[in-house]
Amino acid sequence: MRGNTPTGAIRAFKGVLLTVCCALVVVPFVGIVSTSLATREQIVRSGGFVIIPDEVTFSAYRALFTGGVVPRAVGVSVFITLVGTALSLASTTLLAYGLSRPATRAHRPVLMLVVGALLFTPGIIPGYLTVDLLGLIDSYWAVILPVVVSAFNVVILRAFFMEIPAELVESARIDGASDRQIFGRIVLPLSKAVLSVIGLFYAVGYWNAFFGALLYLNDSAKWPIQLVLRTYVVNQQQLGVDQVGTTELPPQEALQMAILVISIVPILLVYPFIQRHFSKGVLVGAVKG
Repeated sequence: MRGNTPTGAIRAFKGVLLTVCCALVVVPFVGIVSTSLATREQIVRSGGFVIIPDEVTFSAYRALFTGGVVPRAVGVSVFITLVGTALSLASTTLLAYGLSRPATRAHRPVLMLVVGALLFTPGIIPGYLTVDLLGLIDSYWAVILPVVVSAFNVVILRAFFMEIPAELVESARIDGASDRQIFGRIVLPLSKAVLSVIGLFYAVGYWNAFFGALLYLNDSAKWPIQLVLRTYVVNQQQLGVDQVGTTELPPQEALQMAILVISIVPILLVYPFIQRHFSKGVLVGAVKG
């Protein structure tokens, strides 16, 4: 019907709106990358933010990676992200699958605990006291273990597991498959899409987390890249000569933008590998018409 077909003006408006939204995302990112690659003269001439550099220089990146602060922080972030994501994904998957089986022992009380954790958060002070009581202060585990399981992700995964046909599980059980074999050979292969998306959510959360590190990590040598980013970009602290390992420092603006690029690019590289699962995985738990 003609009434349901968008007019040319509406399509043009949508195109303009989409272009503006894309520009609001792309232009700042391009400016960040360009400023990190620009020379001192152009940064001063442009007021500290360069859109298109006249001359490209990698002096800011060489200075950062020559020193010990940024490479060490990147290594810490990679370790926290990999270990945390693996533990979170394993814990969430096992818990959600157990809660999706009505015959599981203590199914109802555990489910109520998960829903309660979804509705109520303990707060900063109880969380800090718990971590301190466990002796995890100034340990990487203090950043990983308090957020190892997300109640929201458990609920989403449980909803997905409950949609797997019971006949499929029962037929495998009749053929002699154990619960472990059913989970490993049937359930997990069917869950690649949702596990990829939830794994991405966990990885982004661990990579971008700085508040837990700010609370629990007193040793600056254990800081992840996001805490370094906060210290040198948000708080505008200067990068000293000893920190970057060079006597000829690039402009402070270039160093700050280079740290920002280093903190953004690694997690962006993960998206292409799970893009084909993303559209399917994000719809898990949606109401079907």
